[in-house]
Amino acid sequence: MEVTTVHLEQAANQKIEIDPGFRIQLDIKRLDLIHPEINGNKWFKLKYNLEKVLAADHKTILTFGGPYSNHIFSVASAGKEFGIKTIGVIRGEEPTEWSPTLLHAKECGMRLEFINRLAYAEKDTEDFVGWLHEEYGSFHLVPEGGSNYLGVNGCMEILTQEDKKNYDVICCTCGTGATLAGILLSLDEHQRVIGFPALKGGDFLMDEVIKHIKYFLMSEELANEFRPKIEMMIDYHFGGYGKWDQTLIDFILQFDKQYDIPLDQVYTGKMLYGLMDLFQKNYFAAGTRILAIHSGGLQGRLPALIT
Repeated sequence: MEVTTVHLEQAANQKIEIDPGFRIQLDIKRLDLIHPEINGNKWFKLKYNLEKVLAADHKTILTFGGPYSNHIFSVASAGKEFGIKTIGVIRGEEPTEWSPTLLHAKECGMRLEFINRLAYAEKDTEDFVGWLHEEYGSFHLVPEGGSNYLGVNGCMEILTQEDKKNYDVICCTCGTGATLAGILLSLDEHQRVIGFPALKGGDFLMDEVIKHIKYFLMSEELANEFRPKIEMMIDYHFGGYGKWDQTLIDFILQFDKQYDIPLDQVYTGKMLYGLMDLFQKNYFAAGTRILAIHSGGLQGRLPALIT
């Protein structure tokens, strides 16, 4: 079975009618629509990883994530769709009540292994990876969040040629920095990116993005040339990763009602809240054309947001 991009035509850019006094253009790239379960930036991060596994003798993916991970959800879904065995190493002890993400992963056939947080912190070491191979045999390892070379390569395909001509600023939410790195590598010369970290203290993600680019280009000097094109808006995390308050929830509900675009409270809701706040502060010059990337993640929406 081949990995295709047949759903990408659904990722149209949706125009947002905002106060004309802001004198800017805002469109949203609807990556949440490209696949019912493997959507958003996860489709792009997984695309080449899936192709590599499908071409291998042992069609198994092992990856990592928390009990509410969008990545775990998407990998499990991809495994079911493409006939790939999946193993999810889950951060933390097995909970007494499984999250909807874990239940979905199990239903898709993913083997779930729970490890304590101390051991999980060692997941990227050679010793830990060696132990995993002893336990589970041959597999293709995809790091947490799908943030490897192949994931960055896939994220270079998020922007179309039209996107590169028609927008000045590309905005996206950040978790590991891999999506932002892929977008940066594909930018036209006149464009720049703004990242909205979903976690507290997210200014460190600038270095993570550069690290991804350095690994991709095999040059620290070339990677650092991208720094002037990056800006991190670190004040819209609402308390940290996986945290939110009623202000954010009210904003998401109003945004959905006004534009018929669902957002989640972990990632895209924070980005759009931040953008609207920046508009109020006249942060952008008149005439700026902005494209915000809707990175999916709607499987993690609070029940209160599902109308």
